[in-house]
Amino acid sequence: MNIIILCAFIAALLPYLAKVPLAVAMNKESKYDNNYPRDQQTRLTGFGARALAAHQNSFESLIIFATAVAVVLATNTTNETVQALAITHVVARIVFCFMYYINQDKLRSISWFVATICSFSMIWQALSF
Repeated sequence: MNIIILCAFIAALLPYLAKVPLAVAMNKESKYDNNYPRDQQTRLTGFGARALAAHQNSFESLIIFATAVAVVLATNTTNETVQALAITHVVARIVFCFMYYINQDKLRSISWFVATICSFSMIWQALSF
């Protein structure tokens, strides 16, 4: 169970860690605009736009993974398979962000798919018991 909770903790941190490259890009664009950061983000291009997308998608991914973790914990199905799926999800999400930053769309899409399948598989594992 500790592995599942640790993975949930890391997954919850990822959107905030993904904010760092975005903040760097915003600062390079024209100094970080803390008064209107979302307006500034809409003007980003290239790396900055990709960093914004990685940041936003990290929140989107967290919704399904958090649901999967809640289902697994509620049904007490934290077996080795579920733990491996949780770890794979976290690793795939880290790869996803990195692939976004370096503009590797196909590898990014594959890592997105892997992470998403892991979350759904965790829920499926809970149904299988």
